[in-house]
Amino acid sequence: MSEPKPVTIYTRGIATPGGGAYGALLVCDGRRKELSGGEVAASNNRMDVLAAVESIKALKRACQVTLYNTNGYLIDAMSKGWAARWREAGWITGEGKPTAHADLWDALLELCAVHEVKFVWLPDEGIDEYAQCHQLAHQVIQEQVRRVAEGRAEADAAASRPGE
Repeated sequence: MSEPKPVTIYTRGIATPGGGAYGALLVCDGRRKELSGGEVAASNNRMDVLAAVESIKALKRACQVTLYNTNGYLIDAMSKGWAARWREAGWITGEGKPTAHADLWDALLELCAVHEVKFVWLPDEGIDEYAQCHQLAHQVIQEQVRRVAEGRAEADAAASRPGE
């Protein structure tokens, strides 16, 4: 069996009142792959965890991953074993509260059982790859805003047509 391929992943999640989005950049053997997506009414934390899940899920075989993100919650939950403890406790935190985003933490733990993943905190400035992830996420937010605006326009047009 061959050695796991080293892959570097940069991720960024963002949220606005209208929705949440993520951008990810996967780098392997000089090749780069961009990913992006989002959810309606999502938090920054959820989008950062989703970015990690979706980017690792995109790997086609077991890899040795270094994943960079600025979100200390994501980095600490995985590198300090918090997410594993939440799972062992039935998705209850140390404070006795339900774990937020348990569905994503569970998926991330499953992916980390397949891939060797190191989670690394990244400063929020001066990293071109991180800026690229932010731009990818921002494009998704812009599309979400456009769709909401179109939906409002369609609703307004339907309301102005009496009898339909």
